[in-house]
Amino acid sequence: MTTETMEPGISTLTVGSRTLSSRLIVGTGKYADFNVMRQALDASGAHAITVAVRRERLYNDQGESLLDHIDLDRYTILPNTAGCFEADDAIRVARLGRELLEQLGNPGASWVKLEVLADKKTLLPDPVGTLEACRELVADGFEVLCYTSDDPVMASRLKAAGATSVMPAGSPIGSGQGLLNRNNIAIILETLKDGDPDYPVIVDAGVGCASDVTIAMETGADGVLLNTGIAHAKDPVMMAHAMRHACSSGRQSCLSGRIPRKLYATASSPWEGTISYIPGE
Repeated sequence: MTTETMEPGISTLTVGSRTLSSRLIVGTGKYADFNVMRQALDASGAHAITVAVRRERLYNDQGESLLDHIDLDRYTILPNTAGCFEADDAIRVARLGRELLEQLGNPGASWVKLEVLADKKTLLPDPVGTLEACRELVADGFEVLCYTSDDPVMASRLKAAGATSVMPAGSPIGSGQGLLNRNNIAIILETLKDGDPDYPVIVDAGVGCASDVTIAMETGADGVLLNTGIAHAKDPVMMAHAMRHACSSGRQSCLSGRIPRKLYATASSPWEGTISYIPGE
């Protein structure tokens, strides 16, 4: 789909050296089987899809490869460091992801979704380890899409460290709670885009349903990354359709400019100049 044929307000997303045709990025994990995954990816309309290099088993029990079920001419693979709890481990996995892309015919495709987690219970990001790994990977030539909390101070430090995109969490990974602190996301957007309006801020994690995606986009996020909200839905393919439309509608709603909130009602039709009808006249 070209930009000319897209709906009003719907445009491509530039992240570093890449231009994505969809602002929705989806994961490839947690699906019941590869067939459901393939159908859901198609329904989502996503251009970039994430692959967990450390935890993702590229082959299932039947010997099927995940990559055999992904159209590499259609999708751009974004390696991620999910499951890493130390900066050194995340850096190593990011480099493995680069090797994977090179094997798939993408030499020099050094981009990564960076996760350095604090513990297995909360899966919250470790701010110190994340910042350390971000600096190292940037120095190594990576375009780093950096998963972080919704802390505006940490988001600013990651951008200053060279992150290509800062990706604040809406809520804990896989929790389905949506945006717990919309105000913080708004502050991050205002801060990171001050003097740099095209800097991409992508909400990542915690999305449970389509309205969560819409809220994130209405808040001003440039995109949304999710996995569990689709993969663990009762009908993943239908949910993928819903997430796709939610991303577009939220973007359009944000750009349209909502009416101001008011304490009292405002009549849809003006009181002045109305014609009164009196029966019998």
